[in-house]
Amino acid sequence: MGAHVSMVAVSTDPGFVPDRSWIWRSYIESTPELDCDARFFAGAPLSVLFYPSFLRNAVWPYAHGNQAIIRRALAEQSWLSEALDGRSFDMVHCNHFFLMPVAERLARGRSPILLDSHDLQARQFMLMNKKIPWLRPHASYESMLAVELASMRGADLLLHVNIDEHEIFSVLLPEKRHALLYPAGPEAPSGPGGDDIVIVASNNTANVESVVWFLREVAPKAPEIEIKIVGNIDIGVRSGAPEEFRRYRDWFVGRVDDVRCAYESARLVLLPMVNGFGLSIKTLEAMASGLPLIATSAALRGMRDDALDLPDVTIADDPESFARALRRKAREPRRTQAQRRTSCVRAYFDAHFSQAVYRRNLEALVGSLLENGRRP
Repeated sequence: MGAHVSMVAVSTDPGFVPDRSWIWRSYIESTPELDCDARFFAGAPLSVLFYPSFLRNAVWPYAHGNQAIIRRALAEQSWLSEALDGRSFDMVHCNHFFLMPVAERLARGRSPILLDSHDLQARQFMLMNKKIPWLRPHASYESMLAVELASMRGADLLLHVNIDEHEIFSVLLPEKRHALLYPAGPEAPSGPGGDDIVIVASNNTANVESVVWFLREVAPKAPEIEIKIVGNIDIGVRSGAPEEFRRYRDWFVGRVDDVRCAYESARLVLLPMVNGFGLSIKTLEAMASGLPLIATSAALRGMRDDALDLPDVTIADDPESFARALRRKAREPRRTQAQRRTSCVRAYFDAHFSQAVYRRNLEALVGSLLENGRRP
């Protein structure tokens, strides 16, 4: 978009202060795509953990599972790179509510702030806390949401990556300006194709519950069909459902360097999601591959209703209909590379989640904010 971009990486782990350059080395080496005009760093020193007020107001709530308070508190105590002193910006784009204390320092009360909402993170924190032995009483959803909303009020424009969160936050924060901005989805190979029927999943709570549901409820109803399960989800299933893992051990491929390669030799993608919040990146990835999909409605959460009616998408929300669709689709001839590139799911991806569409929409929002939203 022609902007001069300065990246400010903020650590939510104590001890990652800017002048300890060695501690940031692995982060820099693993994020070459973030190289731009300048890189800066911010983080709280270890000493903050021993401040009585920090122990009382941040560490103690965190011991009860309040992920929102500890993250915001560490951002509030962050030291910034000395090179940022006196530096001004036309606009600050903040990617998490708990980093707003840093964004507001960079804006200096003059520059407008864009903030990405990433779904209601209080809901994500509740999912994260499910298997962690926090002290009782556990932090409530309402207490973490209150921190989230209070932080968001400091932004000039709230960017929401799916329809659900746009509607929810518009009600929760009616005084703020909101915009629906779908993310640019990851590209996936559209061929050459093969015979694999794939589930692609990383190891998180929602994915583990979804894959276990498929193995327990759907797979036994289509015993003649073999599936390839790609990603480090094998770790979570082995731990959470050892019997199902033993039974279907040969289906698990495990972690691969580039999970997108799973789509190259596939003929059909399964999205058996039964839990989770926010727009599903792996659904976007599957759409980009141009393959036919069998999905629960939860897999298309956050999208417009027309996504549910795409000819290449079969919606199946119960085990019987999912297994029935699987047996039927497994008998269909596989798509050619040309058919995948021109499929309706690929066209939907291009129309809503491509890099070009994201850039065009973001450029319009930024232009409007710079023109009308500068603070007095």
